[in-house]
Amino acid sequence: MKTRSTKPPLTGRQRVLYALNHQPVDRVPVDLGGTNCSGAHVSVIAHLRQALGLDKPGTRVKVVEPYQMLGEMGPDLRQALGIDVVNLPNRTNMFGYENTGWKPWRTFDGTDVLVPTHFNTDPERNGDILMYPEGDRSAPASARMPKGGYYFDSIIRQRPIDDNALRVEDNLEEFGDYPDELLDYLRKRSEYLRNTTDRAIVYSFTGTSFGDVANTTAPELKDPKGIRDTAEWYMSFVTRRNYVHDVFAGECEIGLRNLARVRDAVSDRIDVIKITGADYGTQRGPLISPDFYREMIKPFNKRLCDWIHRNTPWKTFMHCCGGIRPLLDDIIDAGFDIISPVQTSAEGMEPRGLKEDFGDRIAFWGGGVETQSTLPFGTTEEVYDEVTRRIRIFNRGGGFVFNAVHNIQPGTPVENILAMVEAIRDSF
Repeated sequence: MKTRSTKPPLTGRQRVLYALNHQPVDRVPVDLGGTNCSGAHVSVIAHLRQALGLDKPGTRVKVVEPYQMLGEMGPDLRQALGIDVVNLPNRTNMFGYENTGWKPWRTFDGTDVLVPTHFNTDPERNGDILMYPEGDRSAPASARMPKGGYYFDSIIRQRPIDDNALRVEDNLEEFGDYPDELLDYLRKRSEYLRNTTDRAIVYSFTGTSFGDVANTTAPELKDPKGIRDTAEWYMSFVTRRNYVHDVFAGECEIGLRNLARVRDAVSDRIDVIKITGADYGTQRGPLISPDFYREMIKPFNKRLCDWIHRNTPWKTFMHCCGGIRPLLDDIIDAGFDIISPVQTSAEGMEPRGLKEDFGDRIAFWGGGVETQSTLPFGTTEEVYDEVTRRIRIFNRGGGFVFNAVHNIQPGTPVENILAMVEAIRDSF
């Protein structure tokens, strides 16, 4: 029988920060919905809310990130699940329009939801749903949800490439100084969250992911120029190496200016800042070589992390999928405090080895349960056992925030998610 502490419980914010500093916690801190890579599909959130009795039948959940169709994590659901993190959202989504003016829509799996005003709900003749940059249907569509699908796929809108006419500025078009309207929004929203919650606040900074495949196609731009074909972009790592380096350098300079502006707007009201979501790994190992990371990406990651650590109390968060073990020493050296989603099914990402080799130098945010296998397809007993094992491994000596491996996928049984929550609660 476990002996319960008589000390007052930590707040969510304290719990997360203690864990990130590798200090003892009263229980493992938990994230769901703190970033756009640690949430759940809107259908999952809707079914979970119904199962917990938080919503009456027919209540619709908001889609707060249309590209991946993520559902809103309301305060009542965070409370019910013991979530220690809250997201400070940006003013616009990946398609460049605001999440405002909600209207009803039904997903292909039959879930009734709410989507923003500029979310296109009119299907094509074949049943696909197209999405438009800034919600402007006079512009070419930038993404497609196939009939029967769950998410959007970017549409490649690549102009013919003339290498003699390529301009670095064209691949920087979607970046630029954060507008005053966004900064004012972040200031007001961060004040609201700090005054109304005791959870850790995570902000996903944009514009410094250095080659993120989800951003290369620029789904928010009406007429993207430069290199916008995904395959062509990755080939350019070899064939146009100097050009790619100059694009990354431009991103970094713009990013440093914007970090200063965000710091002035939100001060110490955020606790964690996600500054990159680029995936440098695959299921079978790194997508790039350690040498490429050291030469082409690490110097810019380091400049950003160094600035943040000199000028703010924020913890630096890197999202990077896949088998990235060969890159981890350099990622740590670049100054990242946190790595996520910890894709433990990928080559080289076995939990015990990760914890033993890197656990005293970086915090693991994720890896708590497999979203490719156990959580969607296992039994409740298998989910409970895997979560229990992962907590035992990753939480030893601190440095762990529980989250599933990336977003929880549609079709995941509610009873498995509840088994995950039960295992977390029983771990302390």
